[in-house]
Amino acid sequence: MSRSTLTDWSTLEDDLIGCERCPRLVAHRREVARVKRRAYRDETYWGRPVPGFGDRRARILLLGLAPAAHGANRTGRMFTGDRSGDWLYGALNRRGMANQAESTHREDRLRLAGVFISAVCRCAPPGNRPTPAEMRRCEGFLDREFGLLDRLRVAVALGKIAWDAALRHSERIAPGHLPRPRPTFGHGAETSIIPRIGRPSIPLLGCYHPSQQNTQTGRLTRPMTDTLLCRAAVLAEAHG
Repeated sequence: MSRSTLTDWSTLEDDLIGCERCPRLVAHRREVARVKRRAYRDETYWGRPVPGFGDRRARILLLGLAPAAHGANRTGRMFTGDRSGDWLYGALNRRGMANQAESTHREDRLRLAGVFISAVCRCAPPGNRPTPAEMRRCEGFLDREFGLLDRLRVAVALGKIAWDAALRHSERIAPGHLPRPRPTFGHGAETSIIPRIGRPSIPLLGCYHPSQQNTQTGRLTRPMTDTLLCRAAVLAEAHG
């Protein structure tokens, strides 16, 4: 990776971590970090916007919704320190895309291979529900990540909000190219998006979000997750 690219990543992370564009989210993430959950009362919460995490030469992007209040908002790393992360990193480990199945804190030596993880909203929102305006204010960070992931071949949307955000990104890059009606989200759904200016389209896959609401009810199972990641790997290979 070139020195200029490393500088671009560093600048993006600095800009993101320092962002205070959404007063409601700033207040909430700070309050959660101040009050804490009893199980984590001796920990220092991150309490800031959470940058993307993973292999910067990734061929696969996993796009989630937002940091969990006592997960990534506590640990400072996407899908780290909560049940959704346990599910996701366990699946990545089974596919050989992560060197370990658990993710507990920023210094736990977790490494991803060929995968980068990001989110639509970078601050933990109240009730896990960012507003449309809050998501719009984060769009520039996602656009910059897509631009820096120059080996990207497949994007996986973890949930409908992430699916819609990926489509909006593509529309910003290449207005008018999406089919009408717009592709509908579903687990296993497939369409294509433009990742960055001057690049050909790449597949976008839909996957149910690994929330406890989905995993504990059986809406999302391990075989479903494994099959989806396998499909993403096959498509990444097929697209060079």
